Amino acid sequence: MPTITIDGKQIEFKQGQTVIEVAYEAGVEIPHFCYHPKLSISGNCRVCLVEIEKMPKLAISCATLAGDGMVVHTNSAKTLEARNAVMEFILINHPLDCPICDEAGECKLQDYAYAHSRGESRFEEIKNRKEKRVQLGPRIKFDGDRCISCSRCIRFSDEIAKSNQLTFTNRGDKVTISTFPGESFDNPYSMNTVDICPVGALTNNDFRFKSRVWEMSFTDSICVGCARGCNTEIGVRNNEILRLTPRQNEEVNSFWMCDNGRLNTFKNVNAEDRIDGTFVRKEGQLQKVNWDEALEVAAKSLKEYKSGEIAFVGSAFATCEDNFVLAKLAKQLNIASVDFARHSVAGDQDDILIREDKTPNTAGAELVFTKTNGAKLEGIFRLIKEGKVKTLFVMEDDLGSINDEWEQALGMLDLLIVTATNSNKTTALADIVFPAASYAEKHGTFVNFQGRVQRIRPAVSLDEMDRALDGMNMSRWDKFGTKFDRWNQGHKYDAKPSWKILAQLSSHLGGKIKYEMAEEVFAEIANSVDAFKGLDYDEIGELGIQLKISEKVEK
Repeated sequence: MPTITIDGKQIEFKQGQTVIEVAYEAGVEIPHFCYHPKLSISGNCRVCLVEIEKMPKLAISCATLAGDGMVVHTNSAKTLEARNAVMEFILINHPLDCPICDEAGECKLQDYAYAHSRGESRFEEIKNRKEKRVQLGPRIKFDGDRCISCSRCIRFSDEIAKSNQLTFTNRGDKVTISTFPGESFDNPYSMNTVDICPVGALTNNDFRFKSRVWEMSFTDSICVGCARGCNTEIGVRNNEILRLTPRQNEEVNSFWMCDNGRLNTFKNVNAEDRIDGTFVRKEGQLQKVNWDEALEVAAKSLKEYKSGEIAFVGSAFATCEDNFVLAKLAKQLNIASVDFARHSVAGDQDDILIREDKTPNTAGAELVFTKTNGAKLEGIFRLIKEGKVKTLFVMEDDLGSINDEWEQALGMLDLLIVTATNSNKTTALADIVFPAASYAEKHGTFVNFQGRVQRIRPAVSLDEMDRALDGMNMSRWDKFGTKFDRWNQGHKYDAKPSWKILAQLSSHLGGKIKYEMAEEVFAEIANSVDAFKGLDYDEIGELGIQLKISEKVEK
């Protein structure tokens, strides 16, 4: 392979790579603003200038192809002088508003100003002021004075989102970004521009001014908005999810995620309608009881029915672990009718990320339910209407919202037991309700439409004290009373992962389903479901792993 020397380090590279790409792979940082590995080369910020021997002038590393035998200096005197001059030029009109800028702590300009700038400007003129708080679209605000004209947002809109809605207007120091006449920046992926903006010019309406990034904890997870399973990072402060951002995974979502997944898949976690305890229907009303009573009532009630009169419904919103234990409990009770609902929106799909299947784990549920041979969901519905199924256990799904017929069918049951995160039409009709942990509060796995198994992890704690202390700097709280007041803020609910609820119910029914951790459940899945053979949580890792299945669940 050809080699290039960067700062005295000889590096092999592939033909066609640029200098900045080779340097990045070798761990050599070259500062840059306009360059992004998934966007076309613009070459307009000039901060990535490097000195290349035998070249008469400095070259921009983002647009210069690496050549065999090339010798590059990223920190020579000439390079540093040019870099400092570029930074000085960029900062001439950039406002000193870091204390109120949402990008503070994540701002490349802020970082480079400390690392590569002169620290002072030779210009004494008043800064050029541009429009602030411009609503480019329904989800994005634009502060023109912060923009450094890197064009990342323009190129993203055109090349990735396939929706050419942004452009530069005016010239010289008056240049700014605007939508085309009559256009709104409203494509389904618009908020990715907030992530790739190297400064605080583009901000997320939903997250704007809510928190500093250094006040938050971050947890790797998976988006539950559709079957794509985009890799995400959950940002939490004081045990409340404040934002989701995409996490790079070239096998799934690259650097991106859709706006719907970013905005609408976490609001239920700290919502007012969270199920905040166990409930049993008494005298026609759901009344809160303790866990032992609810489990005992559920077990006693189930024993009153024959196995053929009971059906279990799992969920494509629940993890593989949850569905596996549900299937195992059904086997313990000799219940054959076990299935789950599919939730697809016909036509709501594109060739970028969005899928018609609006659940994160349809493929996983199908894999763990393969050995159940009883009535499928349509058959369960028919058996309920015929009065043959009198008891239904529904896990983490709202069958009542499918259509009016399902809502009526649920009302015909003698006994309806539900595990749910939030109140819905099904919980309103239930006789026993157990509070289930959300995807952001438990360990588990999802399998996306491509057959890739990926992990979720708890970003929010179900323990009250842990929940209050999460993301807080204890040195900021001087008195115990202040801390205690802080602990008492937020929602109080004693939720558990559905697999744990099912294991406890099994125990009350005289079964032997016993697990202490989600890893134990997955270990049994790996031993009993062929597609998962040989896997464990460590093997799945941060980016997931492709399952060995004969064909994809969804074409």
